[in-house]
Amino acid sequence: MKLGKIFATCLTLVAASSVFAAQPITIKVGDNWNNTHPMAAALDSVFKTQVEKGTNGAIKVDVYHSGTLGNEGDLWGGVRNGTIEVAIVGTPMNQEFPTMMISDWPFLYRDMNHAKKVWASPIADEINAEFHKKFPSVRLLAWGPNSARTFTSNKKLTSVGDFKGQKFRMPGNPIHVGIAQNLGASAQVIPLGELFSALETGVVDGQDNGMVTVVSQALNEVQKYLYETNHIIATLEILVNAPFFDKLSAEHQKVIRDAAKATAAKAWDDYIASVDKDRQFLKGKGMTVTACSPADQQKIIEMIKPLTDKLYAEQAWAKPLTDKIRAVK
Repeated sequence: MKLGKIFATCLTLVAASSVFAAQPITIKVGDNWNNTHPMAAALDSVFKTQVEKGTNGAIKVDVYHSGTLGNEGDLWGGVRNGTIEVAIVGTPMNQEFPTMMISDWPFLYRDMNHAKKVWASPIADEINAEFHKKFPSVRLLAWGPNSARTFTSNKKLTSVGDFKGQKFRMPGNPIHVGIAQNLGASAQVIPLGELFSALETGVVDGQDNGMVTVVSQALNEVQKYLYETNHIIATLEILVNAPFFDKLSAEHQKVIRDAAKATAAKAWDDYIASVDKDRQFLKGKGMTVTACSPADQQKIIEMIKPLTDKLYAEQAWAKPLTDKIRAVK
């Protein structure tokens, strides 16, 4: 009897230990977008699905949209220190690693399909490796779309000359601020979460963001004009905490890498397909949407030349990298 009890106890312990061992690892994924943004939507439909299926449920993915885990700076800090396993951010690290300013480089691509090709090419792999050397606690897995940035305003904005004297909310980096200033406007840095109120109360006249953001943030309710300059085709980066990632099996690492690349590819396709729909939506809501003609685009490029000349002079990596990107077919 005693042996039988001991045997039964051992079986119970083995069973309990098997249940414990079978508990899935949970990945927290944070972004700053609502679930209608193509990148956020792809995290739900592609990343979560592929990782959970590819690991047979050994890894569970919880996605937190709309800044639930913090603003972009919080997400960047979280993925560096490991409190967040995966974060999707723009370039809050570009002051520490200036090469990431490439994400905001003006008039860099022929079109959005060109941008998609660049960030699925060996160029991305090279920067990913440099990124990990600079930030050993983080790995950069994939480059997806943020948006092709446009300008909106409450004041008339249908040509290059209309920028003069207007006040624009711009992201807090020298490229965006410099573009506004070179166009004859003034720039004010305001967090995205405070942008609607700033436009509504007249703190600023306008702002620059992709049409996808104008729609998702309902900025059409407080803006009358949209000038489709597409001056920057910005990216969002999928980052993973390196100590967490490096402890996974090689098989599970591959699943996550492949899922990140598939997520970015899906987001690019969906974003490119959404532009016409977003334009029609905004027109339907009463916004005056004006395409930037090739002649006006050339005027803008000439007007912001002081900015780009300064960037090339200050950043030794910039000319070789931008030349390499423009050469991608």
